[in-house]
Amino acid sequence: MTDTRPNLKVELALLLALATLWGASYSFIKLGVATIPPLTLIAARTLIAGGILLLVIRWRGLALPRDRAIWRRFLIQAVLNSVAPFTLIAWAERSVDAGTAAILNATTPIFAFLMTSLVTRHEALTVRKGVGVLAGIGGTILVIGPQALAGGGDLLAQCAILAATVCYAGAAIFGRVFKGLDPIMPAAGSLLCGAVVLLPLSLLVDAPWTLAPSGSSVLALLGLSVFSTALAFTLYFRLVHTIGSVGTTAQAYLRVPIGVGIGALALGESLGLNAWAGCGCVIVGVAAMTIPAKPRPVTA
Repeated sequence: MTDTRPNLKVELALLLALATLWGASYSFIKLGVATIPPLTLIAARTLIAGGILLLVIRWRGLALPRDRAIWRRFLIQAVLNSVAPFTLIAWAERSVDAGTAAILNATTPIFAFLMTSLVTRHEALTVRKGVGVLAGIGGTILVIGPQALAGGGDLLAQCAILAATVCYAGAAIFGRVFKGLDPIMPAAGSLLCGAVVLLPLSLLVDAPWTLAPSGSSVLALLGLSVFSTALAFTLYFRLVHTIGSVGTTAQAYLRVPIGVGIGALALGESLGLNAWAGCGCVIVGVAAMTIPAKPRPVTA
């Protein structure tokens, strides 16, 4: 009998790779929206990434499913995992730093845990996880800062990132319905559905043929599409099936230092004291909820 259990070392390496790809996405987006409107940037992102995955599927001698029920699920996944969150984050990063976006978006496991505990009820609430939720929420408040809560700062943009985070949490849970499919299928199908939704809106709102994007924005769009979307989505759907929805969102606490570091190196960003304190709280909170607890020794 062959062992079908996933290799933990391989899955953890893939989790780190996913965290790096998505950590870089915030800097790609920041560079992209400098001269490309958010809606057009995300429409192009989903179209390019979906097209790449479609070519890979053909190269492997496979074909996308034809079942209408599956495509309806692809559409739901697209709304939760690309159309809504991608656009919200891109819009927000016109005024919010890439590092700040990375920290706020790292709260995905908190919302995934709350959803699984309160809605699907397949995650038990423990003291450790409860502390993790409180630490994550406290860290989010510190990152947003009292000046934003008092009416200053970029509160609306930061709230948009948190709304995107809720969408990602829902997508991680909903993504389990694709169990049994090759991971590239829901990745490609949802991105192509996202492109179908976003492209008409981009044409109507932005008239992209009139734009004159900079070279750095175009390169950022390509990096975002190829690496942080096409490749990352394939890894994402694989991990949802091998280590679970909450386990997959654990890349969020790895993504924080990666996203902040790339923002600092590539964009010259720096965080204030409140943001650093919030960053630490978010990492601790997410780690408390996603790193498996050591089993208690059995006493006779």
